[in-house]
Amino acid sequence: MEEQNIFELIHNMDNFTNKLIIQWNKSFNEDLGVSHVLVLSHLNQNGKSRPSDIAKLLGLTPPTLSYLADKLVAKKLAVRIVDEADRRIIYLNITDKGIEVLERAILEGQKLRKNLFQKLTEEDRAQLVNIFEKMNREIEK
Repeated sequence: MEEQNIFELIHNMDNFTNKLIIQWNKSFNEDLGVSHVLVLSHLNQNGKSRPSDIAKLLGLTPPTLSYLADKLVAKKLAVRIVDEADRRIIYLNITDKGIEVLERAILEGQKLRKNLFQKLTEEDRAQLVNIFEKMNREIEK
């Protein structure tokens, strides 16, 4: 029985996440996916970074990161910077336009979640807060 409950939790969580991403994609009109936003977020938080390092941190393959970076650079949301000391090393950095798009993406995601959470009772929201706090502590171990 416990195994079935865990399976149902995983299934429902995946289903919810997928539907939330689809809703976000429909409402965020920038021709960018969640992975692009994750890369922009990393750059915004960490500054210029080597694509291989970003790929490792985000659990992406180097070719996938290269594809994402190409699109971000083409849209002028990020730039490639050559290392002065070693011209073989290339960094990716966020642009001002990239920061603006990232902020809009974050706001759109917050708006979607807020609308969903407002449909829950106060008690349901309090339970969710407790559950997410427990899960975050587990992930951080």
